[in-house]
Amino acid sequence: MTDAVHTDRPVLRSGLARVAAGVFSALVLVHLVAQLLGAGSLAEPTQWLLMPALAAVLWCATTAPRSRLVRLVLVALGFSWVGDTLPDLFTGDAAFLAMVGGFLVAQVVYVTAFWPDRRDSVLHRRRGVLLVYAALAVVLVALCLPGAPGVLAVAIVVYAVCLVSMAVLATGVHRLAGIGGAVFLASDAMIALGAFTDWFAPPAADFWVMLTYVVGQALLVAGVVARQEISGRAA
Repeated sequence: MTDAVHTDRPVLRSGLARVAAGVFSALVLVHLVAQLLGAGSLAEPTQWLLMPALAAVLWCATTAPRSRLVRLVLVALGFSWVGDTLPDLFTGDAAFLAMVGGFLVAQVVYVTAFWPDRRDSVLHRRRGVLLVYAALAVVLVALCLPGAPGVLAVAIVVYAVCLVSMAVLATGVHRLAGIGGAVFLASDAMIALGAFTDWFAPPAADFWVMLTYVVGQALLVAGVVARQEISGRAA
């Protein structure tokens, strides 16, 4: 990867992109405050709007014809929205599986989107970092499996593989995307540990999960926008 890919920052040149970013930021702020205050009646509907607002940022920050990378990331954000909303129609294990299902498809789409840039990722460079990601996946699965019966155990293994693959491949898109993938991984790790262990119960857990979730997704989008700007200048 060139130094430019690592150092360039995304610039929201479009007025619509700046407005979309402002709307997304406001929604994030309201949602996180609602999480801290335990205001579920406000936290839930604002969560439904987060990914559509972030998708609007990506759409407005890029121009037609949009690249394969941008189109697939928009799809991934759409399935992330499914993961945010579909569980509200179910309870118990069904709700958890609905969430995992939506985000599993999102992770597969992210992997597909980032795959062409794999040679710039830690998959081919910095193999030591790749081993760290692999070790984190193994440890997370090992900690969660004892508390995950039946189909949930299979879901954990499959999701962990896809999640870590996304985080690894994101490092090939842009440094911001790489950081975003790692933060997203941390968010989902907190969800898994909270659901399948009896010792992980940090204060304000929902706040930290959502903070890392929105930051991770936003950094993935920022990295994609930055990558597009670099590709446009190189064309």
